[in-house]
Amino acid sequence: MPDLENPRAHDPVFALHAGGKMEIASRVALNGPEELSLAYTPGVARVCEAIAAEPALADDYTWVSNTVAIVTDGTAVLGLGDIGAKAAMPVMEGKAVLFKQFGGVDAVPICLDTTDVDEIVETVARLAPSFGGVNLEDISAPRCFEIEDRLKQALDIPVFHDDQHGTAVVVLAALENALRLTDRLMETTRVVVSGAGAAGVAVSRILLAAGITDVSVIDRAGVLASSRGPLNDSKKALAEVTADLTGRTGTLADVMAGADVFIGVSGGTVPEEIVATMASDAIVFGLANPHPEVHPDVAHRHARIVATGRSDFPNQINNVLAFPGIFRGTFDARATAITEGMKLAAADALASIVADVATEELIIPSPFDPRVGPMVAEAVAAAARRDGVARR
Repeated sequence: MPDLENPRAHDPVFALHAGGKMEIASRVALNGPEELSLAYTPGVARVCEAIAAEPALADDYTWVSNTVAIVTDGTAVLGLGDIGAKAAMPVMEGKAVLFKQFGGVDAVPICLDTTDVDEIVETVARLAPSFGGVNLEDISAPRCFEIEDRLKQALDIPVFHDDQHGTAVVVLAALENALRLTDRLMETTRVVVSGAGAAGVAVSRILLAAGITDVSVIDRAGVLASSRGPLNDSKKALAEVTADLTGRTGTLADVMAGADVFIGVSGGTVPEEIVATMASDAIVFGLANPHPEVHPDVAHRHARIVATGRSDFPNQINNVLAFPGIFRGTFDARATAITEGMKLAAADALASIVADVATEELIIPSPFDPRVGPMVAEAVAAAARRDGVARR
């Protein structure tokens, strides 16, 4: 009979999480006094003195150059929302496991018991000497934009908000192959992005950087446009490079009519009658989890290519395709930042893995494709050197 006092006792999900999903392991053997004297006192003092005299040596003689801090305040965890720092830990542990599995990058989850922007920035800045990079995770918008910007200015190590940029890289990679299959060009493709939070802003900006010129971004009140009235800083900046240039205004229905591409990163539901007004051979990416903005069964009635954020449908847009390889390449190049060029290079590398065999149900590789991490890392490291942020 089931354990009525503990219904989790026989749940395989809880069984897997029992005791946490990660541990600290030593890279050196300590089998006797001689090894102890090398790894700790007195030998370690020589390494400390060398780093004190030449701080850059920390990259060579500590774990710093291969270790990222995964930082959250628990305010935007998966589709669960503001569940707090403690409840965010299972996700951050999972992220650390993915970093190691798919990029060979060590990662430490750090769940902060504060939602104050100043306190988060100060805390991460003080922790920075222990890490080679910072991966911001599951921090609500618009606070996440200010936190990332301020940390980039304060630190000389890469700072990367994965909910923004990891999503954007994978979306662009999938879209590159979808456009090839539908014989479209970046510069003549019309895109609607539903959602103006962290992912929506980053997706829109990477599409613009890749050469798409007609992007309409939608929030609850309609198309982001300066003519609509007061907008917060991030929305205003995005409106100036999207609808203010194209002149598009109005509702979702207004801009979906004739659109080539729909990218949903907002939740909610798009009525089928609106999807039906899109251009022929439309492309629909409904990425909300677990309920896409357009269910794949509905999308397939009106679109040629469909992607979701779910693993039980083809074309899963999954951040794990991006962030491990991006940080691997960043660390390999000892880069001081992650540039737009590095993100574009990551997307191109991802797209290239399946470009020659792409079909309507294969526009992005599987995270378990062994080529993903190394190819993304190689492309990112090369871009870091081109962009002048590499230290080796």
